[in-house]
Amino acid sequence: MKKFSIIAALLTFCVLLTACGQTSKTSSSEQQKETATVSQPASATGAAATEISPANIDQNKEYDYEVREIWVDNNGEKIYGEAYIPVTDGKSPLILTSHGMGANHESGASYAKKYAPRGFAVYTWDFRGGSNKNNENRSDGSNLKMSVMTEVSDVDVILEAAKTWDFVDTNRIFLQGGSQGGLVTAISGVKHEDEVAGLILLYPAFGMAALGDRYSDDMPEEIEIGSMTVGKPFFKDMVGYDVRNEIPGFDKPVLILQGSEDNLVLPSVTKAAADLYPDAEYHIIEGAGHGFSGEHHDTATNYALDFMFRHI
Repeated sequence: MKKFSIIAALLTFCVLLTACGQTSKTSSSEQQKETATVSQPASATGAAATEISPANIDQNKEYDYEVREIWVDNNGEKIYGEAYIPVTDGKSPLILTSHGMGANHESGASYAKKYAPRGFAVYTWDFRGGSNKNNENRSDGSNLKMSVMTEVSDVDVILEAAKTWDFVDTNRIFLQGGSQGGLVTAISGVKHEDEVAGLILLYPAFGMAALGDRYSDDMPEEIEIGSMTVGKPFFKDMVGYDVRNEIPGFDKPVLILQGSEDNLVLPSVTKAAADLYPDAEYHIIEGAGHGFSGEHHDTATNYALDFMFRHI
């Protein structure tokens, strides 16, 4: 069995991303101002007017919310997730949030605790085989069988299940994802454009598209990327595929948030992708790295809430 070193694999991963870059109640967050570069302003969606009733949200109100465990089946394997559900008089817009490589549903929970008090339901889950040995993952599946495309498959079944949940306004479902989850979200958006209201991409790892082609002639059985061990499907599923070839045809609104100090997914990668979308809003969060915390997280959630309120 061929096995690459942790350091070599991680360096290879970073180099490929760089090359492509040339690519229960919680208080609502206060609106904060932070210096950020808006490289591409939001534009009108251009969608035809529809007979959709107004969203069931009072933007001036803070809502209580409940947390509910919901399991979803994907071809006999179970996906564990948690729904954050605002207590309102009707159905709520929904955000389905995809975590990055090696993380779990908790990364989405930090956003859910900001969105739910503002009237948005959130479902955050553990991808099958998508978490590293240091993070608890309650879903079925092996990390050696996980790939970007198995995660897209998880989004497929979760989106379909969400349409049946009693608290969901099915006309207003947003997809959100960070890093690898951002790439998964971009692919899922293309597949389900007619079913979603928009996308929120947090430092999305578009450069991962090069990994399949990089190893197409010498594909390892296992490789360690950071603290995450992945198998051959991780590379095989990406051979010859790059969602950036498809996103120019995605007409729904897109928000891309990027840290200025991210040295794993470079701003050049995400800015180039933003330029391909017909209706993309792109913000640099100054001082933020690969992942948002503290005041950078507050800034990101404020951008996202503003985006969603404008597109519900």
